[in-house]
Amino acid sequence: MQWQGARVVVTGAGRGIGRALAERAAAEGAQVLVNDLDPQTAADAAAAVGGTSYAGDVSTTQGAAGLVDAAFEHLGGIDVFFANAGVDLGGGLDASDEDWARSLDVNVMAHVRTARALVPRWLETGAPGRFVVTASAAGLLTMIGAAPYSVTKHAAVAFAEWLSITYADQGVTVHAICPQGVNTAMLQGSGPVQGLLSHDAAIEPADVADAAWAAIEEGSFLILPHPEVAGYYAARAADTDRWLGGMRKLQRKVFGA
Repeated sequence: MQWQGARVVVTGAGRGIGRALAERAAAEGAQVLVNDLDPQTAADAAAAVGGTSYAGDVSTTQGAAGLVDAAFEHLGGIDVFFANAGVDLGGGLDASDEDWARSLDVNVMAHVRTARALVPRWLETGAPGRFVVTASAAGLLTMIGAAPYSVTKHAAVAFAEWLSITYADQGVTVHAICPQGVNTAMLQGSGPVQGLLSHDAAIEPADVADAAWAAIEEGSFLILPHPEVAGYYAARAADTDRWLGGMRKLQRKVFGA
């Protein structure tokens, strides 16, 4: 991957992991377009990385298509798209239909709608493209106490897998970032599970960016800023019943019987 002069888009780039990805891309010499819901936050992030801002909700069809159009207008195209925007609204069976719908829109359909607008352009021009989904370790495992988040992050990983299987031979490279605890506002607001998510050490957003760059250079689909996740994922597949028993034990520890 040649970053110097590359045209990079990062969604949810106003803070946290998205901001770190944008900063790393700019430091590597890329042209960066940052997206955030809040216009001022997007503008501040763009100014910090010497890039261009686009404020909008990429979970909607119009917002996703608008971002892709803006990138082609301002950058002349897109080489790398970091689909990073995400939301954790918590909840289990008590989660409202509205929270489920919002989680699905942001954590899954934003990726689908963006890919729908972007991948055909890559295929038409024959130019290679790289699509990087920020999912979560919850998408490989499960996060107790957060049904909408866990389910939609599983779906985000599944969509990234499908995208890779379907379009890799046509020049579209796909990655899925799956961290555990990262020192962001989302972690600080995770309530009783904050300690659990930090069990293997909460890392900084810049550490996630470092892991992403290393995995991209290696050509790895899964980007695991917490290497321990690979072991948990393998244990889940090798003996699912035992893994579920362990997760129930954690559920009791955090929330009680």
